[in-house]
Amino acid sequence: MNENYIQPAMPKGCEDGVIRGMYLLKKNSKKTSKKVVQLLGSGTILREVIAAAEILKADFGVESDIWSLTSVNELQREGKDANRWNLLHPGETSRVPYVTQLLPDSSVPVIAATDYMKSYSDQIREFIPASFTVLGTDGFGRSDTREKLRRFFEVSREYIVIAALKALVDQGELEVTVVTNAMRALGVVADKPNPLSV
Repeated sequence: MNENYIQPAMPKGCEDGVIRGMYLLKKNSKKTSKKVVQLLGSGTILREVIAAAEILKADFGVESDIWSLTSVNELQREGKDANRWNLLHPGETSRVPYVTQLLPDSSVPVIAATDYMKSYSDQIREFIPASFTVLGTDGFGRSDTREKLRRFFEVSREYIVIAALKALVDQGELEVTVVTNAMRALGVVADKPNPLSV
């Protein structure tokens, strides 16, 4: 992208994940906590995901594992290939798609945020056993500051936080008032026009 920021060092052992489409950037969750989400981000929006994880932890006691999506297309291709192999080899041990291996827990919500349309990340929905919320930049081209554009398209840290909290409400881990209070605190307006239609 054309945004200047310091590129962090590559985490140890992530080389295979970079090539295969996804790797764990930072593990923050503890097995004892029920307020846990998996946050997926790609490109410059990964920085928004990291910031959202910090807000979730500091303000809401929610722990987040942070994943870098290097290629949703590759994850989808590999998942479809595994499904095809399973179809044609019914008597053999089924292959588990790579992204399913990384996110096997159906009780931990997954939120993906990218600079792309929602349909981009939606490609891997069938391979994720948990609830899966996708944030993307559906709508028409615009020119403004990055911060304003990310809020407009609802892929900013604030919207990632709200998506994570709402997913935990849906799981029965949080009260709905936590989300409504967070929306007020973060300046997220419920009746804001859908960016797809304005």
